[in-house]
Amino acid sequence: MNDKYFGDAEASGSLVSQSTDETRFLDDLEATKALGRMVAARLKAHDILLLRGPLGAGKTSLVQGLANALGIQEPITSPTFALAQHYPEGTPPLIHLDLYRLEQAAAADDLFLQEEEEATAMEAVLVVEWPERLSLSLPDAWLLELNYAPERGRIFSLYPPTSGPRT
Repeated sequence: MNDKYFGDAEASGSLVSQSTDETRFLDDLEATKALGRMVAARLKAHDILLLRGPLGAGKTSLVQGLANALGIQEPITSPTFALAQHYPEGTPPLIHLDLYRLEQAAAADDLFLQEEEEATAMEAVLVVEWPERLSLSLPDAWLLELNYAPERGRIFSLYPPTSGPRT
């Protein structure tokens, strides 16, 4: 990873969890987009990436970097009101899902399952913001958590797919 944009959380003594694939600080918006590009290099068709974090943590900015790395030229905006955006021109294609407005787990699960089926048909990567709205277990999904880091911008933790439950 390019340390120009990423601070080392482990060196600062603030490693969030020993079981993480990576935990680092994000110094600015460009670092968040660079993280998206780095994550894109790890994903392949049919992968699911769950994005957790509070409002304003940088989830959509991360997806902008990811989409850029997949070759998507179309502007990436938050699908909060549309719920899902499809970007078929990517390599692989991208489906960006935002479950923020869905308060009922059943509605979130239904939409997720529909979009997962579409992602499979398109051979796309499925990125899901607000996966905590789901009641499904997704052990085969990547998980990326973004949080505010006092006086340091943001911090992220990236967890690869596991053999246990993940939502």
